[in-house]
Amino acid sequence: MTPQPFPVSEIVASRRPHRKDAARNFDALLAAAREAFAEHGADASLEDIARRAGVGIGTLYRNFPTRRELFESVYADEVNELCRVAEEVGGLEPWEALTAWLERFAGYMVTKRAVREALNDDSEIFQACRESMYAAGGPLFERAQQAGRARKDMTFVDLLRMVAGITATAFDDDAQRRRVLSIALDGVRAAR
Repeated sequence: MTPQPFPVSEIVASRRPHRKDAARNFDALLAAAREAFAEHGADASLEDIARRAGVGIGTLYRNFPTRRELFESVYADEVNELCRVAEEVGGLEPWEALTAWLERFAGYMVTKRAVREALNDDSEIFQACRESMYAAGGPLFERAQQAGRARKDMTFVDLLRMVAGITATAFDDDAQRRRVLSIALDGVRAAR
């Protein structure tokens, strides 16, 4: 995969303030926005996000002058987390590494759906995030295939679409979502 025009990690880092108190507020706003978008979708109230973060609405607008900038930052932050998880699990046995990453990917899909309508698939940020995510997770899948732990008759894109389809369904709770994902991943596991 060719390198993206700019690292996704720089999207959030370039917007993050340097002063410690301002950086704490920025991080709190990202976490609050992620929660609010997961609960209420793209229409989540900016006032509610500021309240959840424990800051005033002016602080939100100082950090994210537009709703789109907030969406982009939350989305890029989620992809950064996926990349970090891929690095963390890389030393695990191939199947364990893949399933640990896919578990986090399933959580990411909730945020992605919430902000998707605000981000155009052709946007530079969306493209850079997709490339970073594929570069992080793809090698885990290939490693599981090479180890004979994952089916060889599917692609990484097939796998992501399957997991995305599962996460598009409403579940009673996280335990049910994990159980259904585990059942689906049994179909990805190579026959022994």
